[in-house]
Amino acid sequence: MERRTFIAGAAAAGAVAVVGGTALGAAAEPNQTASTAGHIRGATAITKVFGDGQKLIAVAVEYDRDIDGSALSTSTFAVTGRTVTKVYTNGAAALAERGRDGRFVVVELSPDDDSAALWVTQQGGGGTSTGSPSPSPSDSSGSGGPGAGGPKVGDSTPGGTIVAATASVVQKDTVRTTHGARYAATGTTLTTSAVVNLVVDDFQQFTFDDPATGQTLRYNLFIPKDYDPRKRYPLVLFMHDASVVNVATEGPLVQGLGAVCWAGAEDQAKHESFVLAPEYGSVVVDDDYEPSTLFDATANLVQAVTEQYSIDENRRYTTGQSMGAMMSLGLNIRYPDLFAAAFIVAGQWPADQAAPLAGKKLWIVVSQDDDKSYTGENAITKAIEDAGTQVATAVWDGQSTAAQFAADVRNLKAQKAPVNYASFLTGTTVSSGSGTSAHMGTWHIAYTIPGIRDWLMRQSK
Repeated sequence: MERRTFIAGAAAAGAVAVVGGTALGAAAEPNQTASTAGHIRGATAITKVFGDGQKLIAVAVEYDRDIDGSALSTSTFAVTGRTVTKVYTNGAAALAERGRDGRFVVVELSPDDDSAALWVTQQGGGGTSTGSPSPSPSDSSGSGGPGAGGPKVGDSTPGGTIVAATASVVQKDTVRTTHGARYAATGTTLTTSAVVNLVVDDFQQFTFDDPATGQTLRYNLFIPKDYDPRKRYPLVLFMHDASVVNVATEGPLVQGLGAVCWAGAEDQAKHESFVLAPEYGSVVVDDDYEPSTLFDATANLVQAVTEQYSIDENRRYTTGQSMGAMMSLGLNIRYPDLFAAAFIVAGQWPADQAAPLAGKKLWIVVSQDDDKSYTGENAITKAIEDAGTQVATAVWDGQSTAAQFAADVRNLKAQKAPVNYASFLTGTTVSSGSGTSAHMGTWHIAYTIPGIRDWLMRQSK
């Protein structure tokens, strides 16, 4: 499959022709300094998705010869507006734990830089922030009560924007080839002209025309690398929050980890699976809990993908954040045989409709200071317990280390309940001054916890 560069901006076009388009000259003799510009073939931006969205985290500069990485340092290159954290050589435009000699010099950048973010969302006050969407249907910023404080069903106003992944890099110090030639520092600025989107590029984009509802759904699908139609595979459905409505098809892949975490190499090595991530053109459900026909179209999409590929109907899973969490709950109620288990992140549904959830396997994560979702999930889990189903509960610190979260997951699983309910302590899902609400901070953390994903993938009907 051809590498997609959907996040590359128009400003990057033609950059190689300006900087590296001259005919390559003969290599300089050892210990002689060569004219550098003719030896640079181009630069590639490298992006990665984090809990709060996609960020530009490296630039790979390509030369015409293998470069000696032993003399490189963080001062060898400068990237406009960014903090260089690591510089090494590689044989491809790719990240590496340890560098090896090759034609590419990889310049890693701090993901904490203000200009690193490629997923930018609008705030209620009109400002911008990264990874902090405008109020989703279940956001606690509303005035309370059904239908208050968030976008309404059918609203197609995008809450976020995908920023072009471009960077400008300058070679500040001499670079040496593995054969001893020296490429002198240059004041010429090189603009990236290609993009590698880690994990995101492994998804394919399709359109589903649903004859039952008349709706059209754009969607992203990850197909296991060594897909064998003779085998049966699990499928994970991820549904985004309201900030991602009506953006590019790839929006659910770049807004956070909810979709891409299942498709990473480590997860696929443990749990080879399909990952399905629809992009909704409008809000599907709000706090009145009366979904649009996109709700049923989603169930039909899951069935259509199941029939097209070798999907195990006993190992289909659903997950989502905010609006997507609400849809996951609602779909489990309306279509009780569709999914084997669900991972619910910062969402709710009317408790008086929740009785069918007593027969489901659920892992629920919510923040205690996300008033609407926390109150809603407390009511749902009470309804589940009243129906005779055990609910395992725990209170977690959202600032825990990976090791602490792993222990938290083990302790909750040890209760051996079909429903697991973890709430984050008040104030632990947001950083001071970040502008992010506890509601949205929940999914910045929840999808980073591998143990929950492992639990989900081990469930079956």
